[in-house]
Amino acid sequence: MRYHSVLFTLAAPLLSSAAPARFIGKRAAADVLVLKFADVLEQLESKFYSQAISKFQASDFTTAGFSSSQIPIEQFKNIQSDEALHSQTLQAALKSLGETPITGCNFDFSSVLTDVSTMAATARVVENVGVSAYLGGATLLTDPVLLDAAGSILTTEARHQTILNVLSGTGTAIPASFDIPFTPSEVLAIASPFMSGCNVPIPSNTPLSVTNTGTVAPGTLLTFKASTLNGTIPDSSMFCQMLVGGASTSISLPFSQCVVPPGINGPVALFITSDNQTLINNVRDRAQDKIVAGPTVAFIDTKPELLGQLARTGSDPTLQSTSTLTISPPQASTIISNASSASGPAVAPSPSSVSTSSPSGGPNLTTGPAENGAIIVNGWSDTSPSSVPANDISSGENVPSAGGVSATGSASAAFAPSASASISAQASATASSGASPTGSGAIIVNGWSSGGGNVASASASGAFATSSAAAAGATSSASSGINGSASSSASSSSS
Repeated sequence: MRYHSVLFTLAAPLLSSAAPARFIGKRAAADVLVLKFADVLEQLESKFYSQAISKFQASDFTTAGFSSSQIPIEQFKNIQSDEALHSQTLQAALKSLGETPITGCNFDFSSVLTDVSTMAATARVVENVGVSAYLGGATLLTDPVLLDAAGSILTTEARHQTILNVLSGTGTAIPASFDIPFTPSEVLAIASPFMSGCNVPIPSNTPLSVTNTGTVAPGTLLTFKASTLNGTIPDSSMFCQMLVGGASTSISLPFSQCVVPPGINGPVALFITSDNQTLINNVRDRAQDKIVAGPTVAFIDTKPELLGQLARTGSDPTLQSTSTLTISPPQASTIISNASSASGPAVAPSPSSVSTSSPSGGPNLTTGPAENGAIIVNGWSDTSPSSVPANDISSGENVPSAGGVSATGSASAAFAPSASASISAQASATASSGASPTGSGAIIVNGWSSGGGNVASASASGAFATSSAAAAGATSSASSGINGSASSSASSSSS
């Protein structure tokens, strides 16, 4: 009985190094070997996420810069669940064939679980290895049903990789049109440092690590560490090979001049070889005999995307928050009454009356009582203004007058110069909020001054007529907004 959920293959070195005749007629045995090592890698991935989830608290994720700790935690839990299910299914398949899964492996990720940022960066590598392993293993399976199953899991691993690229905050969700295939020995060069206590019958390439600290980017001179970089082979005889998705061969550079070239974005497989012959980007034809160490994987993030930046606090400075304050019916009545009591033409604010406490480029969020006892609605004062806004305030930053009047760039409204004229506020208007309290004026709702005789809510979709009738709370031609007999929710947001 064969299961459709079986995984990739870690059997490349064993299969490729043996005489082909050895496996003729024994395809089932070869595929069993594939299942066993697929399960080992799935165990590794599952344990990595389990240890990470167990170690870190929600506050650790916010400290690492995530806008919400639940965003990464939710995704890590989902990925861990997938990896655990892969392993469980593989082991069930092996047992149904009368085979014993490889168990007893110990996985220690303490070296990369020092903080959330290091853990998240390692998760990208772990998933990238999974993708590369499935991709390289596709040529090694002998059973078409298993090949279908491996392909179905490969697509899942690729989706994991995408979400981790997004969560990095610096990476591209889909950085390249093609991925990099690895042989099982190449997979183990990355995975084996985290494993012990179990017999994996596949030889591993020598693990390689990049010793640079900080961000690796175009122009960075890479330095390396490996047990085989011990002087046995002179540095002058070694070469750095960079393999990227979609390239037919690697970029070959002298070991001492391994500088990341421009034009690279996303994962790069790094090898050290004993000659300058480039490595072919497929597992069947790639020469292994000149590889001194590697691969290791580095992410060269040169094209960050807004989607990823949104997952991190402060990554998008154009985003603004929304604040809402609900006022009582008496407060609403006061707003209308004050609006109708003013008369005379409006006076445009003089430069000296402009408050300098309002930040440009976004709304202020001041709400509540001011020190002088004034009521602040969306950041505006209810004390009498010495000036009111000029006619047709239709755009601009949040710059209040002495009366606290302003409109953001998305506001579209005409401020009439007398108490008997109308204010037109579109339904899409966004009134400025958050001006610093002043000691002078009227209550302002969504940027409109009661001292100037006109009041409009951001939700108004028609004209607010203010005349002597407004003292009684009457409105004319207004389909929504506030009046003296109803409570009102005054809200503002930035567009």
